[in-house]
Amino acid sequence: MTRTRIALLVSAAVAIVGLVPACATNPVTGKKQLVLISEAQELAMGREADREISASYGLYPDEALQAYVQQLGAGMAARTERPSLPWTFRVIDDAAVNAFATPGGYIYITRGILTHLNSEAELAAILGHEIGHVTARHSVTQMSQQQLAQIGLVAGMIASPEFAQYGQLAQMGLSLLFLKFSRQDEVEADQLGFRYITAGGFHPQGISEVFRMLDALGRQEGSPGRLPEWMSTHPDPGNRLEWAQRAVASVDRDASGMITNRPSYLRRIDGLVFGENPREGFFQAATFRHPDLAFQLQFPAGWKGSNEKQAVGAMSPNQDAVVVLHLAPGTSARQAAEQFFSKQQDVAAGPEWRREIGGLPAYSCAFQAQSGQSMLGGLAAWVEYGGRVYRLLGYTLLQQWPAYRRTFEQSIGSFRRETDPVVLNARPRRLNLVSVPRPATFEALQRDYPSTVPAPVLSLINNRPPGATFAAGDLFKRVTGGPNW
Repeated sequence: MTRTRIALLVSAAVAIVGLVPACATNPVTGKKQLVLISEAQELAMGREADREISASYGLYPDEALQAYVQQLGAGMAARTERPSLPWTFRVIDDAAVNAFATPGGYIYITRGILTHLNSEAELAAILGHEIGHVTARHSVTQMSQQQLAQIGLVAGMIASPEFAQYGQLAQMGLSLLFLKFSRQDEVEADQLGFRYITAGGFHPQGISEVFRMLDALGRQEGSPGRLPEWMSTHPDPGNRLEWAQRAVASVDRDASGMITNRPSYLRRIDGLVFGENPREGFFQAATFRHPDLAFQLQFPAGWKGSNEKQAVGAMSPNQDAVVVLHLAPGTSARQAAEQFFSKQQDVAAGPEWRREIGGLPAYSCAFQAQSGQSMLGGLAAWVEYGGRVYRLLGYTLLQQWPAYRRTFEQSIGSFRRETDPVVLNARPRRLNLVSVPRPATFEALQRDYPSTVPAPVLSLINNRPPGATFAAGDLFKRVTGGPNW
């Protein structure tokens, strides 16, 4: 199951224990700054975050692509002020246009942003910016200045690890992703990224192209305030594209010999999954359908859904109730239920509800759980299907349980086999390269090589405006395949 950006349970609380204020020298600026986290602790945080991020997102299953990004990033990082960090670069299996860094030298780039880039210089620009956040210790500095505030009402009131895990966002490592850098940090990361890519011999025009793409993506996605994922945590310090264009113009050497590597980069991403992968589950209105696991589940209408690698669920409009599905340990529904309640000292099982759900063997009951100063009420069910046990929970504050009980019963009781052959045979969209046989306009290529995405998307991912001409031998991105609905 993939993770969308609508988080079910977000808790960004970081506990920094046993630390005392200390001044340290910033490795980039050389200035003294208040830092409560040592480099050893920074490295430990990075390792923990890497485990959680890899589990939550999943790594894109292409060893050659992973090795390419690692080699490119490590080569750039070796020329920075912190070359001895255990620099790690990963491509994560996420459709969002995003990239981010965690302390200790861990850099993540999504397959979604890779499909929107058109050269190695552009990829180097993204990596250089993220490397700059690490070398300047921006995340560490923020965490030293303040403890992260808790985000999300339901997540904030749940203390039990068995419940908090469902959104896969309650752990320290993933909370780092929700650090929004300051505009000052962004200016510094932009400047450092420019330094790193030019030191590596990459054409700085890649920076301008990346910012132009992100700006166009923001306009294309529509509603006011809607930003690409990358821009939501990397705020524009103001006139970023203009700054990039001035920086490119300031290069005091012949840029013609600098690295762009458009064709070789594009060939590396040929066949990359484009957009959400329906094989890992998808929503049709309020119904979640999973082709690989062949089940469906009806969530309450109007609730916000979230599909992650290890869980799928939805949160009520008031953010005071959750329904979530998760694979459970055990070989039978009753065994899984007994194991669940035996591990939870503050969770008490109530009356049994059903022994069958969707024609499948099940065990279900109401429950109550102590969470800090609050009590939760909910409905839990375990369903045996396909050699697995699925755990479904619906819960809210105890005083609101009567109002939500029927909603939980209807949603959890809707779990059933998926039998629609169209759903079961769903395939993801993929990027597909065309070597242009003769000079042609964008519109001609779109007509001659049809895609399963609209023209504005093709224009964006090719970084060519309508009416643009492709030269013979150039590479044109199209998108093929995808669901039949």
